[in-house]
Amino acid sequence: MKTLKFKTNINCANCVATAKPYLDALPAPTTWEVDTANPEKILTVQGEAVSVPDVIEKVKQAGFKIEEQKSLFGKLFS
Repeated sequence: MKTLKFKTNINCANCVATAKPYLDALPAPTTWEVDTANPEKILTVQGEAVSVPDVIEKVKQAGFKIEEQKSLFGKLFS
């Protein structure tokens, strides 16, 4: 199972509710959650068939900003 993390501006329960139908449309089985307490509003998505471009597209369709959160390894070697 892949785990993807993104920085977003999904910052409250109403924002999560707005994004929900878009994120729920990702290929199943996929789970997701937004840490609205984190200053970077981290969206964590887990699934087998989920991809970074798919998640970015869905969040943008919902009207929010999103950027992939790179791991330390990814930051060093990108």
